[in-house]
Amino acid sequence: MSGARQKKKRLSVYLEPHLWKGLRTQAARRSMSDSLLAEAAIAAWLDPEGAGGDPKASFEAAVQRLDRRQARIERDLSISVETLALFIRLWFTSMPALTDSMAAAARAQGAERYDRFVEMLGRRLASDKRFRTDVEREGRPTQDVDPAP
Repeated sequence: MSGARQKKKRLSVYLEPHLWKGLRTQAARRSMSDSLLAEAAIAAWLDPEGAGGDPKASFEAAVQRLDRRQARIERDLSISVETLALFIRLWFTSMPALTDSMAAAARAQGAERYDRFVEMLGRRLASDKRFRTDVEREGRPTQDVDPAP
């Protein structure tokens, strides 16, 4: 009966609210059940070297996780760059040319808008508020943008 899988044992645990929230968040992020994540955490606690005490296997697993994370970051950055490039291209193709008399006023207004943009960007970065989080939370962006004069 050594090849047969034994039935798992049930364990009831009381967690502090912040631990419960962290468990739920991490389980959702990894698309796994709370129970499976808790089991993996306990297994990692009991065998910190992982893979039966083989440090090389544990190190390789950590490197693979970092590789996957780096690949996701590169993909996200590529999407961001392509999005910005497409926006700039569409912007330039849709903007009419300015006459010489309007160009000076447009430059002054552009400089003022740019200063407001940099200020708003600085506030958002300092507050750790992100557009993607706004969209995910509300289904639409917040009205944090100053309307153009």
